[in-house]
Amino acid sequence: MRITTLPVNGPCRGKSDTTVSDARRIILASTSPYRQILLERLHIPFQVCKPDFKEAEPGDMPPDELVRYNTLGKAASVVDKFPDATVIASDQIAVCSDTILGKPGGHDAACLQLQRLSGKPVDFLTGIALVGDAEEHYETVPFRVHFRQLNVDDIEAYLRTEQPYDCAGSFKSEGLGICLFERMEGDDPTALIGLPLITLSGWLQPLNAGH
Repeated sequence: MRITTLPVNGPCRGKSDTTVSDARRIILASTSPYRQILLERLHIPFQVCKPDFKEAEPGDMPPDELVRYNTLGKAASVVDKFPDATVIASDQIAVCSDTILGKPGGHDAACLQLQRLSGKPVDFLTGIALVGDAEEHYETVPFRVHFRQLNVDDIEAYLRTEQPYDCAGSFKSEGLGICLFERMEGDDPTALIGLPLITLSGWLQPLNAGH
């Protein structure tokens, strides 16, 4: 499946460069490659569009309100540009000891973040929204990760291998990051990666798409 990235003020084109049917035009309000890969698993055609939305920052509101605000804000910004579309949006925050974790952005910050998470539980809150002309669904999907006791050598070896500097919590659970965990708790492991497919597939019903 070839995915088209849409400019926010441009035409909406499908994977074969013909206009997608307005009846079920699906746009993912994210340019995250991780979310695109997850959504491809549902075998539905979609395009991607970067949301034109300024996210609220940690500390502006409680974690559950923050993830809801950012998720629905992303969705609304794309619906405004493509009002005939069904828009999927998602946002995720990680919380450890009542502190919201951000994306490290570089090696040193990631090293410090993993040192802090060593031996502790981390709660991930992933917001998922499906918004269209006649529908609006939203849910926050929680997932908890318990980190192993990590020493400096473990952390350095992991970071050199995977460089997860654009990921909250400084790891990729779909990759080598799984080795950092002692155990996981949650109903949907795809929520941890950033797009809760169990919830989303319940709304989209991809198995009935051709019926």
